[in-house]
Amino acid sequence: MSTVASSARPVSGIGWRDVALAVAPLVLALIVAAVVLGSAGHNPLEVYWLLLQESFGGVKRIAATVAASTPLILTGLATAVAFRTGVFNVGVEGCVLVGGLAAAFVGFTYVDLPATLLLPLALGAAVVAGTLWMLVPAVLKARLDVDEVVTTLMLNFIAISLTAWLVNGPLLAPGSANSATPMVVEAARLPRLMPPSTLNAGFLIAMALLVLYWLWGRGTALGLETRLAGLNPRFAIASGINVPMLIVKMMLLSGALAVLPAASRRWARSTASSWASRRATVSPASRWRCWGAARLSASCWPRCCSVRWRRLARPSSSSAMCPSRSSTSCRAR
Repeated sequence: MSTVASSARPVSGIGWRDVALAVAPLVLALIVAAVVLGSAGHNPLEVYWLLLQESFGGVKRIAATVAASTPLILTGLATAVAFRTGVFNVGVEGCVLVGGLAAAFVGFTYVDLPATLLLPLALGAAVVAGTLWMLVPAVLKARLDVDEVVTTLMLNFIAISLTAWLVNGPLLAPGSANSATPMVVEAARLPRLMPPSTLNAGFLIAMALLVLYWLWGRGTALGLETRLAGLNPRFAIASGINVPMLIVKMMLLSGALAVLPAASRRWARSTASSWASRRATVSPASRWRCWGAARLSASCWPRCCSVRWRRLARPSSSSAMCPSRSSTSCRAR
């Protein structure tokens, strides 16, 4: 009887209270958004109905919605893996950038390889790049207890600058008018599920990884160890768990998973608007690009909007490099 009861607890533990706790943030967000929309003079019901129509009003729109949500699922999964051990990995964006560029490099360099070899090779290059990118903050956190939020966040800016330099320099396509790499061959891209939509096999990869993550967290010894380390590190150490090594493993795994959003967009399309608004992105023309306006705003950011760097910049050069931002707004920031 005890065995049956213990095996039934996980299923019976998921009740209305758990569902309510999961749905409550969404409901609260809709209420807050409705208040904001109403104060701005818009009808919240009309806006929400339009949102539903554009997101789920047809097969093509549903496919576009699923394709757009796939990178968010994968980045959330990468963050959740590290978060189980109590580590806040906010460097997922940097892993996406370096991993995506590594995959793009393979995709336009080894063009003679068949798809059965080129696609796994590109994916492997991205995974290796993302894993190595998380190595330094993982070791710093495990050995010296350096705040991982600071290190991973700062690595994002390094990744932005590094990928921008590579695309504008060594990896720049010959004769290209824009900052872009050579074309990524079709064999290095994930197959589409519903052409001509952008939905591809990345969604299936995301769903499979979600199931594996659930099984790993509930049915493996490593999943139990990560949960104990995240809830109470001191108790985990007293229980014989090597928490520093566990932190390194989970951060490296988080970096490996963080590169998959680039794959979900076929190595050839931007995974989020933040890519274009920062420095580097992948264009619909199957090239890794750096947008000029984004590069300009990123280059003038430390001069216009940072108190520390503003003292080192000349006022005339700041206004010349950042024409879209007035001196008043820069001073206010």
